[in-house]
Amino acid sequence: MSQSPNRLLGAVFGTVYLLVGLAGFFVTSGVAFAATTGKALIIFDVNPLHNIIHLLIGAALLFAATRSVPAAKGVNTTVGAVYLLVGVVGLFLVGSSANIIALNGADNVLHLASAVLLLGVGLGADKVASTTAGARTA
Repeated sequence: MSQSPNRLLGAVFGTVYLLVGLAGFFVTSGVAFAATTGKALIIFDVNPLHNIIHLLIGAALLFAATRSVPAAKGVNTTVGAVYLLVGVVGLFLVGSSANIIALNGADNVLHLASAVLLLGVGLGADKVASTTAGARTA
């Protein structure tokens, strides 16, 4: 794996989100999808659907990080954009019956912080490599 901020961030975030997804199943005692209320995993609320989402996002980030810089960059940017949306929408969902993934205030802060990091690296890093490659062919 080449030295790339996108690949490194994708690998780290992917691993963390996979581990959090797995840990969440121990807290929620399985995969009963009827539960929309959350149980605390440290300060974050999780439910089985939330755990599955963490596993899918972690797998996507980790898989892309192992493939290539463009793959990592694309997935980091996409996940960052989705987390930005989830962070903003989550501000309005906490305490409502539409909150099917058991978001709480700590989740919203984490999603917004993840969005800033993933979007910042996804959109801003690894531009030198593509610019340098383009300059060589010109």
